[in-house]
Amino acid sequence: MNRKISKIGAAVVTVSVFLFAVCLITDLSFGSYVVCMFLAIGYIMMTAGFHYESGEDHKVAANVGMIFSAIYAVLIFLVYFAQTTSVRLDGLNEQALKILDFKRGGLIFSYDLLGYGMMSLSTFFIGLTVKVKSKADKWLKSLMIIHGAFFIGCFIMPMTGVFGGMSDGGTSIGGVIALVFWCIYFLPIGILSLIHFNSEK
Repeated sequence: MNRKISKIGAAVVTVSVFLFAVCLITDLSFGSYVVCMFLAIGYIMMTAGFHYESGEDHKVAANVGMIFSAIYAVLIFLVYFAQTTSVRLDGLNEQALKILDFKRGGLIFSYDLLGYGMMSLSTFFIGLTVKVKSKADKWLKSLMIIHGAFFIGCFIMPMTGVFGGMSDGGTSIGGVIALVFWCIYFLPIGILSLIHFNSEK
């Protein structure tokens, strides 16, 4: 059961990241919001699998990785559930939209980046626990640990005011390109995790 849940989680992560990239390229905002919520669910399931198989000497790193994954999921659900409900369905005034509309680059957008910063820290600590039994595992471990570096940008950039130009709600081509790049980077993590759990005995 443990391995099955972990495999399902890795599969959900893989499919979600792929669909997220498709939604970005085709400018389907609602689809990308929904997909990101499923990504959070799959990521927790996948991370729990790595936590379960970590040895006693890696238990602290595994625990830290799980906690950061939970923080990531909470922030992401708050961000995207707001986009698919209140922002989409309610007649919010301009001030409320500046705060709650993801595309305006306000507080809710900053929370989104913070959430993915937490995910980056989670992958770093979980990466430390990955038991390398194959070349695929070696790649997985490296990709997860290196992904931890994304935390720096996700945490610092909202503080610089660099996203102030999003206040008109327009779609930033640079932002889309950056997110597609992230999808290209993270997709192998999902695939290699699926291979990892599929080969575990």
